[in-house]
Amino acid sequence: MTDLNLDATQLDRYSRHVIMDEVGPEGQKRLLDASVLVVGAGGLGSPVIQYLAAAGVGRLGIADDDAVERSNLQRQVVHGDADVGRPKVDSAVDFVERLNPDVEAVPHETRVSADNVADLVDGYDVVVDASDNFATRYLVNDHCTLAGVPFSHGAIYRFEGQVTTFPGGEESPCYRCLFPEAPPAGTVPDCATTGVLGVLPGTVGCIQATETVKLVLGAGETLDERVLMYDAMDMSFEEVPLRKNPNCPVCGDDPAIESVHDVEYAETCAISAD
Repeated sequence: MTDLNLDATQLDRYSRHVIMDEVGPEGQKRLLDASVLVVGAGGLGSPVIQYLAAAGVGRLGIADDDAVERSNLQRQVVHGDADVGRPKVDSAVDFVERLNPDVEAVPHETRVSADNVADLVDGYDVVVDASDNFATRYLVNDHCTLAGVPFSHGAIYRFEGQVTTFPGGEESPCYRCLFPEAPPAGTVPDCATTGVLGVLPGTVGCIQATETVKLVLGAGETLDERVLMYDAMDMSFEEVPLRKNPNCPVCGDDPAIESVHDVEYAETCAISAD
C-alpha cells in the first residue's frame, strides 16, 4: 500500500492517471473519494456513467425512473438487448459493477422532483444533468444553484449538442441566466419525434464526464461562463459566452426563487403566482 492508500491493483488500473503530473496518485485518490450523482441513465448518462466509473469515481449515484426499451439501444450504451424491460438504474449499476469493482454504484429508481431533489443530491460532490426534459433541467439547476453544488449540463437535439458547467460559485451564472424559462410545451419536439444521431450523446456525454473529472481534481479550465455548442453534421464547435444575469430569478441580485417549491416544474418551469 502507498501512503495514499492505492494498492498494487489500483496503481496498475489507474497507471495512466498516476503518471500524469496533473493527476498523479493524489488526484486519483481524490477521484476514488469523490461522489457524483448522474441524473438520467439514457443517451447522455450512458457515456458519463461509463467514463466516470472507468476513471474510478468512488461513489456513483444513478437517478432514473425509466425502463430500458429496444429503441434506446441505438445510443444508450450501458444497456444491452438482454436489459430490455429492466429498470435503467439496475442495468446501469450492473454495467458499473462489471467495469470497476472500486466504484460503488447507487441506484435511485425515481423521477427527480421538488420533494426528493434535496435528499437525492445530499452527500454528492458533483451532479451531472443528463436528463432529457426541461422540468428536470430547471429543477436540477435551481436546487444545485441554491445549494452551491457544482453541476454539468448537457443537452442534445438531432445532430446538435450543448454543454456547460456551473461550478456553484457566487459569481458564476446558472442555467436560468441562459434560459430564464423553458419554451412553451410542444415547441421543442423530443427525440422520439425527431430522432437523434446515435453517436451524438456519446460526444456530449464524454465532454460532461471530462468536466466532472476536472471539477473533482480541481484541474484545468471548465466551461464556467461558456456554452460549448457542437454540430455533428458540420463537425464544428462554437463557444458562446455566458455571463451572470443580475435579473436571474435564481442567482440574480433580487432572486424570486428561494426554494424549488417556489416553482411549478412543468411546461415553462415558471415561478408560482402564489
